[in-house]
Amino acid sequence: MASSPAISKGQYLHGSQQLRLEERPMRIIGPSDLRIRIRSTTLCGSDLHYFKFGKNGSIEVKEPLCGGHEAAGEVVEVGATALSTGNFRVGDSVAIESGVACLECERCKVGRYNICAEMRFRSSGASFPHFQGTLQEYVDHPAEWCHKLPNALSYDDGALLEPLSVCIHSINRAGMKQGARCLVFGAGAVGLLCAAVAKIEHECPVVIADIDEGRVAFALEHSFADVGFVVVPKKGETIGSRLSIAKNLALEIGKLKWPGGDEVGQLDHIFECTGVESCVQTSIYATTNGGGIVLVGMGTALQTWPIAELTGREINVVSVWRYVNCYPRAIEIMEGMRVDALRPDITKLITHRFVGLDSVPSAYDTASKTRDIESKLVIKTVVNF
Repeated sequence: MASSPAISKGQYLHGSQQLRLEERPMRIIGPSDLRIRIRSTTLCGSDLHYFKFGKNGSIEVKEPLCGGHEAAGEVVEVGATALSTGNFRVGDSVAIESGVACLECERCKVGRYNICAEMRFRSSGASFPHFQGTLQEYVDHPAEWCHKLPNALSYDDGALLEPLSVCIHSINRAGMKQGARCLVFGAGAVGLLCAAVAKIEHECPVVIADIDEGRVAFALEHSFADVGFVVVPKKGETIGSRLSIAKNLALEIGKLKWPGGDEVGQLDHIFECTGVESCVQTSIYATTNGGGIVLVGMGTALQTWPIAELTGREINVVSVWRYVNCYPRAIEIMEGMRVDALRPDITKLITHRFVGLDSVPSAYDTASKTRDIESKLVIKTVVNF
């Protein structure tokens, strides 16, 4: 059984693409904390933005930052208060819910802790000092924000619960009905998971669209989507021409056929997982009257939308920021895959595996590409410890 450590080695970002392997002392464990030996961390798009640019959108790194927040590990020590509850013990496998909210503000009290102004989130530069991430050997994390893994789930499964929770929250925000027709823009990990959750929770037929033919093929091959569409990027020089391109793209998607032969037409719900302006514009044109768009991806900060299309057809647009109370359902979904072969297999999102802290630079490099050096498709990269 693992022993409680005095130091933790980790990979810290000191600037754009400047990683350093460092040892840092562990403080005495807090009474409400678990000391966790990290066993799996999957890399997220935000991790890649920090690595490549030293920032994520407008959030800049202000001190050396350890990346990684999609993680699971083994409990090696339990704080006194956490121990008294009997919920956790040394040796437990746990998934880490990386956001720690204050639980005292108005947003927290009404159950929307994901938008708590005092939120500390691992591997994010938003709070200072930064709440360091999980690309290190050990972390101390509040027991309240840890979730025990059933025996059937691996550490990799536990790491995937974080992006899966984002997508459960996205589906919840959509207010979907059973069998609603969906379009997902972006066939990366988040887009694929949104498609999977729409199918699992509401038996939705799904169209998935991406500029990468390999990712669309992956979605179809592994039953994440029923219909695929490869987007051919086009550039317009004016606002009018860009909106015209978006409208035509929506029409092209609408002319596709469902497996039963019916035309796709306009769709009830669009999950926009790219953040790209042209995809958001197309989403508006592709949505049926009274339908809804969920903005999942973070991309272009300032965009031009055809507002008359929204107001004239009562299209609802909602945004998503992480998740709220979604880990329990995520665990159920991961367990359900073991007994229901018809569900999309979420574990297949992990296409590349790296072992040990020394491999972290290579993991970042691979995760930032759509194909590896052998031209194998890259969806999700994991670092195992």
